[in-house]
Amino acid sequence: MSQGSLFDRRRAGLLLHPTSLPGGYGNGDLGPEAFRFVEFMAACGFTVWQTLPLTPPHADLSPYAAQSVHAANPRLIALEPLIEAGWLHPDGGPSQGEDSWAYRQRRLIEARHGFQNAGNWGEYHDFLAQSQSWLDDYALFQAIRASRNQAAWFEWPRELRDRHSDALAAIRQQSGELIAQCQFEQFLFYRQWAALKQYANQRGILIFGDIPLFVGYDSADVWARRDCFLLDEQGRPEVVAGVPPDYFSATGQLWGNPHYAWESMRADGFQWWKERIRTQLTQFDLLRIDHFRGLESYWEIPATAETAVSGRWREAPGDELFQALRAEFGRLPLVAEDLGIITPAVDALREKHGLPGMKVLHFAFGGDAENPYLPHNHILNSVVYTGTHDNNTTLGWLEELDEQTSNHVFSYLGSSPEQMPESLVRTAFASVARLAVAPMQDVLALGGADRMNQPGVAEGNWRWRFRWDQVGPGIAGHYRHLLTLYGRA
Repeated sequence: MSQGSLFDRRRAGLLLHPTSLPGGYGNGDLGPEAFRFVEFMAACGFTVWQTLPLTPPHADLSPYAAQSVHAANPRLIALEPLIEAGWLHPDGGPSQGEDSWAYRQRRLIEARHGFQNAGNWGEYHDFLAQSQSWLDDYALFQAIRASRNQAAWFEWPRELRDRHSDALAAIRQQSGELIAQCQFEQFLFYRQWAALKQYANQRGILIFGDIPLFVGYDSADVWARRDCFLLDEQGRPEVVAGVPPDYFSATGQLWGNPHYAWESMRADGFQWWKERIRTQLTQFDLLRIDHFRGLESYWEIPATAETAVSGRWREAPGDELFQALRAEFGRLPLVAEDLGIITPAVDALREKHGLPGMKVLHFAFGGDAENPYLPHNHILNSVVYTGTHDNNTTLGWLEELDEQTSNHVFSYLGSSPEQMPESLVRTAFASVARLAVAPMQDVLALGGADRMNQPGVAEGNWRWRFRWDQVGPGIAGHYRHLLTLYGRA
């Protein structure tokens, strides 16, 4: 589906990562509660479900520095469909003291043995063939990590770090079971995700994904394609990614991701990017490019720096990249996350390629009437949010505001604290922007304790989940009324 057809009418969406769903062990997954959420969205009149990246995280659970840009998070695999398929016997859940992820892993191993006896091998082999360009390296990467006590690839022995063919062949032979299990889990995810996406699409709901601009350093992508990244002979970066001081942090954000070797990527026509986008287009109807401004110019920080303050701007070939992608795929269903320090050159790149930008209402107040995030300054080709996954919930945001900014909010909205967060959600729905998105926390009127992520804070993020008892019996009808009122149902 092209971006043009997605933005041919007014729509509204909910922002909720699948890990935030009820049900499942340790985190939400693609089981019955995901289908129930689709039904809830349809009952409300929402037609877009926006997620965060579905990629496999490290221990901090952040989907923005994942272990692969192609692979999916196996924690999202639901056990109920495996039981229904006959590949897994029901049990009573984790044993006493058993970690929820350890339980899932144990059950997924059991499911593979059940599949081997009763599975659809044709479907499985088709998946392996279609995914070969990334799956072989990813499964090998995970097998080596498992054999090295989860050590990062740049800490492996030189022959593994540098991908010597004899060393890799030995790992394939020694770790055949681990490799096969990893491949099977990716098959399960893609099978379950396809079923959920089809269920949503049949009910008029489009799935909106997220592409982090940069790639996790300790990832299969960097290990397998070091030529695409600015690394030394030992595989270590001399410069890393981040952003200068901004709304979220006085010292900027030091992400630590390696930067792209753009000259190398340009030389082969941006094939790495084409493969990445091709994978995402199998999963989503619409895609947000996180930190879009980094495709015009990016903040380059010395790898030895302790904060992002000492970085500098470097030009990126975003125009050439988009031309190459358009030649490969035609008009792409992309949205640009154009928040932060946005220059005329960044706006020109976005506008040249017809990409909608973002308008976040939490950023609209405290300045003057020219603030581009204020609703009267919105434009048609944009996506308006109350807040994003990086913002506090609207109620939490209000509590943090100084008196002057708070007065500006209520004066502009013509509302009172008792009417929040609904008055801000209504304002988003009333915007001229073609797509309006509200985080699930704002629909449920939840406070700052239910925030998804706090940038610059390493611990405790990405774990929020909602409960169905927080969804009042009248919410679906109320939101259908609102979305009808504002022409978005």
